[in-house]
Amino acid sequence: MDTPGNPPRAVWHTTESPAGGGYFSSIAAYLIRVGAEPQVIYDPVTDQLGQLGPLTQSGRALRNDGSRRTNREGKVNIQVEVLGRAASPWTAGFDPAKKPNFRKLIAAMRAHGIPDVWPAGKPAATASTARRDRATWQSKGGHYGHSHVPGNDHWDPGNIDTAKVPGGASSGGDSDSGSSTGTYTVQKGDTLSSIATKFKTTVATLVSLNGIKDPNKLSVGQKLKVPGSTPAPSYEPFPGAAFFHAGRNSPVITAMGRRLVAEGCGRYSQGPGPNWTNADKASYAAFQRKLGYSGSDADGIPGKSSWEKLRVPNV
Repeated sequence: MDTPGNPPRAVWHTTESPAGGGYFSSIAAYLIRVGAEPQVIYDPVTDQLGQLGPLTQSGRALRNDGSRRTNREGKVNIQVEVLGRAASPWTAGFDPAKKPNFRKLIAAMRAHGIPDVWPAGKPAATASTARRDRATWQSKGGHYGHSHVPGNDHWDPGNIDTAKVPGGASSGGDSDSGSSTGTYTVQKGDTLSSIATKFKTTVATLVSLNGIKDPNKLSVGQKLKVPGSTPAPSYEPFPGAAFFHAGRNSPVITAMGRRLVAEGCGRYSQGPGPNWTNADKASYAAFQRKLGYSGSDADGIPGKSSWEKLRVPNV
């Protein structure tokens, strides 16, 4: 990816073809043949799901925006070609609870840090209503339609139901921690994603409970309704400064790197991964500077105070 420090996103397309029947394989073969394949192809009728490339690498379903390679925008840019037509939104009559492969796809997106939001709004209902805001596309993570992407002129996937895509974690039988709600006070460094992780819920649920219009804007001291009343312990305890050295291999390093990227401090040309590298050190130093450290205090080696502020999820 060209901009791995930018937020992760998913882009939804339609193949402008029928769904169901024997179309899945022929459409996948066509996309490969013309060099326009996404990472994923999905049939909403049969729930058939196919992967054409790694989710962490670039697809080829978008045009460039001038010299900016839109396929390579963000930490990940998971593109999905859904069998269907923009003029007849495929979510009509679609029930995620009956589509286990669809739910697995959404779970994979969430695992890569893609929030359950549509930063540019609902996808366009017609070609004439497509709006492509470059600043939003480049700076905000979440779900987009092909109709939102600058440098492109297609208006797919049409006016799909964003309550179903991506939907909530409860689709298909999973549920939040009960129907009761509690109150949480936003702390410095909190994001909706980190709060959702703490309360074992989703960003979409928090947005719905609180009527949040812009999920990227939280204020310290702001009161939020949250499912349940007691947050589950969800952060990695500080492993000690001696933990971070050349040769260290641990999923904690990967989780740390992903949080650094989410904080806009990623300095990775690839990854992050489980091995402690100079890129991890440079990324952590950027985070220390973001917290106000300077000079030798921003040395790239985690300390207890900065580690607690980073809030690395348990692995």
